[in-house]
Amino acid sequence: MNISGNTIFIPGATSGIGLALARALSARGNTVIIGGRRADLLRTIAAETPELHTVEIDTTDADSIRSAAEEVIAAHPDLNVLVTMAGIMRVEDWTTPEGFLETAEATVTTNLLGPIRLIAAFIEQLRAVPDATIMTVSSGLAFAPLRVTPTYNATKAAIHMLSESVRLQLAGTGVRIVELEPPSVRTALMPGQESSAFAMPLDDFVSEVVELIETQPDATEIQVENVKFLRYGEARGDYDQVVATLNSLDPHGN
Repeated sequence: MNISGNTIFIPGATSGIGLALARALSARGNTVIIGGRRADLLRTIAAETPELHTVEIDTTDADSIRSAAEEVIAAHPDLNVLVTMAGIMRVEDWTTPEGFLETAEATVTTNLLGPIRLIAAFIEQLRAVPDATIMTVSSGLAFAPLRVTPTYNATKAAIHMLSESVRLQLAGTGVRIVELEPPSVRTALMPGQESSAFAMPLDDFVSEVVELIETQPDATEIQVENVKFLRYGEARGDYDQVVATLNSLDPHGN
């Protein structure tokens, strides 16, 4: 993915990593459209950052995804980058069905089915332009589990393997798959995470991501240094230590 000259749609970008990345990519010479469910919040963001375009979208709703895709493509026929950013993270207790079933279903719908539906809504558009990218968003927890968030971990592991698999299918086309793998970042994804000493400052994370996109345009995985401890535990042979450290030090992994 080139660092500039793109037209990029980022659903789930009204806060946190999504909004910070949208602003950073816009500043680097890209046309950026952000999506979210709350019209009032989108209006506020548009007023604060008028260079960002906005569209209403609920990534848990198939009809909303389809209608938003039609709106975005009609307004931006040169769209060539989709970032499947939307996601939720919930604490679960798997000792009783009341402790996890409802949150697990919601997490799968948002974190896994949402990106699948988004890709389905945009794949024909992306295949029609000469140089396109789908950026999926997994997590360091795709590679080492946080005890309190089983379904989040599982959906992010699924996004990793989905990225690997779709990349094989799209080989030889003009569409590339790049997987963004955040570590714990200071956002409101989980209660207390914005002030966590173990989480990476948001501005630092986004700055490093933008630098990696610029210096490694052909990368298949975007890995800031902070995520490599989780990403490569099995390869290094210290996976058990990684899991123990993660679960003893950081209750708000990302």
